[in-house]
Amino acid sequence: MKPSAKPSASLSVLFRTTTVAATVAATLVAGAVAADAATIPKFKQPKIFGTSFQTDPHHDFTRRISTRHDGILRGWVTHYKAGVAEYTPIKWVKDKTGNTEGWFTGPPEGDVTAYASPVSAKLAYYSATGCKGTEVTVDHKGLGDKRCSSKVVTSRLRSGRRPALITVYKGKIVKFQEIFTP
Repeated sequence: MKPSAKPSASLSVLFRTTTVAATVAATLVAGAVAADAATIPKFKQPKIFGTSFQTDPHHDFTRRISTRHDGILRGWVTHYKAGVAEYTPIKWVKDKTGNTEGWFTGPPEGDVTAYASPVSAKLAYYSATGCKGTEVTVDHKGLGDKRCSSKVVTSRLRSGRRPALITVYKGKIVKFQEIFTP
């Protein structure tokens, strides 16, 4: 018996279909991985040494403490427990001598301007003093540029009151970039 041309043609079609399906599946998987690793949107960065507190006009401070809207806040963590950070806005207070020196301060005692957000498992924490706290690691603006491990992050957040640019996205803190102050 002579083999017919149809079986080899159907095998060829089957092979092409399988190849196309595998390519589509690989593309979808790669797209899903890329979506997970997608960066946060570009938010407008506040003045690093701004002399007034940032406002959040859509936030109702008369209700319980809750997360800030998406964006970047110049602030510091006042309390950290069980993966949730409480934080407040801060402002730069210039030294009265007219020099460029000064310090950061938070809202006055009794002020209810505070937020609480869960810390993302993929938090990007950039230290201004290195992960060991022994060296200055800042960019030309005075912002930390040394990324630290999650173990360092937990201890730094618990120590509190580190001036930083805190980025909130989808209700979670996703980036914490320390501001260097000598």
